[in-house]
Amino acid sequence: MARRIRSLDELRRPAAAPAAQPARMLAAAPVRILGIDPGSRFTGWGVIEARGAKLTHIAHGCIVTGEGALPPRLERIHRELSVVIAEHQPREYAVEEVFMRVNIGTALILGQARGVAVLAGAIAGLPFAEYAPAQIKRAIVGNGRADKSQIQHMVRLLLKMQGETASTMTADAADALAIAICHAHVRGTISQGIQGHWG
Repeated sequence: MARRIRSLDELRRPAAAPAAQPARMLAAAPVRILGIDPGSRFTGWGVIEARGAKLTHIAHGCIVTGEGALPPRLERIHRELSVVIAEHQPREYAVEEVFMRVNIGTALILGQARGVAVLAGAIAGLPFAEYAPAQIKRAIVGNGRADKSQIQHMVRLLLKMQGETASTMTADAADALAIAICHAHVRGTISQGIQGHWG
C-alpha cells in the first residue's frame, strides 16, 4: 500500500541504514524518484536520481491513450506505468494533485487517471507524495503561475539535459520530471531538518 510521506522516518525503507546514521549521510545516499503527471489522454512520467542537491535525469516518456472508452485507457496507464517502475526501479514516487477546473466532468475523469497512477506505485510498495500544481511550479520556476514552456526550460536546465534527450521531452514528460524534482527538493529539506513551505 502506498504511503504518503510526512517525515524523514517515512522516507527510510526497511533496508535503509540504522536510525542512528546522521541525516547528512542519508541525504547523500542516491534515491530514484518517479514523477507522474496523470491524464486520461496523456500521462507523463519522469525518473530522476537525487544525491543530496545533485539531480540526474534517468528517463522520461509519455503514455498516449488517445480517444475511446475510458476503462481500456486506464488499463493502459496502469500497465505502462508498471513497466516503467519495473524497468527503472524508483524508490519513491510523486503525483500532482487534481486541480479542480471549471469543467467538473474533466476533473472527475482526471481523478480516475490519477487514481490508476497512484495504484501502480502502491502495488510496487513505493512511498508516495503529492503536490499541488502551484507548489510544483514554485519549486521549479519560482513562480506559482509559470506556464508549460517555462517549466520545460527550467527542467532542462536543472537536469542538464541536452541534445535529443532534451528535444524529445514533451510538455507532459516535463511536468512529470518537475514533480520528481519538487519531491527531491522537499525530501532534501526534510533530511536537513528544514520543513519546506511551498504550498
